[in-house]
Amino acid sequence: MKALVFNKELKLVENYEKPVPKPGEALVRVTLAGICNTDYEITKGYMGYVGILGHEAVGIVEDVNINGHSEANKQEILRSAQNDTKAEESPNCANNSYKHPLIGKRVVPEISYGCKDPNCEWCAKKNYRHCPNRHTLGIWRKDGVFAQYFTMPVEVLFEVPDNVPDTQAVFVEPLAAALEINEQLHIKPMDKVVVLGDGKLGLITALALNAQNINVTLVGKHKNKLDIAKAQGVKTALLSDFKTEKIYDVVVEATGSVNGFETSLALTKPRGTLVLKSTVATGKELNLAPIVIDEITVLGSRCGQFPPALRMLESGKVDFSPLISGIYSMDNAQKAFEKNKEKDTLKVLLKM
Repeated sequence: MKALVFNKELKLVENYEKPVPKPGEALVRVTLAGICNTDYEITKGYMGYVGILGHEAVGIVEDVNINGHSEANKQEILRSAQNDTKAEESPNCANNSYKHPLIGKRVVPEISYGCKDPNCEWCAKKNYRHCPNRHTLGIWRKDGVFAQYFTMPVEVLFEVPDNVPDTQAVFVEPLAAALEINEQLHIKPMDKVVVLGDGKLGLITALALNAQNINVTLVGKHKNKLDIAKAQGVKTALLSDFKTEKIYDVVVEATGSVNGFETSLALTKPRGTLVLKSTVATGKELNLAPIVIDEITVLGSRCGQFPPALRMLESGKVDFSPLISGIYSMDNAQKAFEKNKEKDTLKVLLKM
């Protein structure tokens, strides 16, 4: 199969071995995938990852491995079992006597799955993204989705509603990350919220919060990007015109820059909450005294649950079409990565 592989350099491989689902896993044929900034960071050495890139995708389930037997060879097993006078005692027969409900369905994969150790508290809660022995698509210990096929455990695959097109479904992962704020923090109806940063992450977060009738303002440096949110009812402001006041109950930092972090602190009211949606890594000296003086709660926020994101997409309350900067074929995957580097680019998709 075709696959976009990173191993010191980015390369399109024409004959990469097609994955075989392990017991409990499904084989998914990719229809559409999205390039994330994390993918670009990996090509610069982030996580030391080697393999197929990509963790945002929508695809169709073609096979499911049930107790060591895939859907593809299930009928052969059944025929053999029927000839066995003890067929009704065969666990393989019992477990392979029906078509798995995911076969033929459009699905999106959560990016991580856990160790499934019965003693793992994170797996017990189905919060696989914090399992210390997790595998993460295209990032850590697991080939990603920039390929014609990938495999994932069935418990982290979620069916896409019929009215949600692939071009919206491919945004489920970043939308789930935006909605995780509500999972971690109760935002009261009268709270004033500001999202700082008008890149993909900031736009998606602002649109998601606004769709929940939260009083949110998106602040950024690019009018064309702010206009995408404004067209869907989000209040917006250019940073150059925005007054820095400590009046916001919740401030979401989505710039990924030191200056953005410092501005976010300057906007958070005493006893307010600063939500970090981006990773700010720097050797620059930071003044964290305001966090103590103003008793600010700092909340790290990463990945989120997929079902709420799929429900929001099904409702039609958000539209991510304006964020799509280009759709490229798999044969032009490397050109797509170059497009992703451009300053005005928001989201680049790969069509299989």
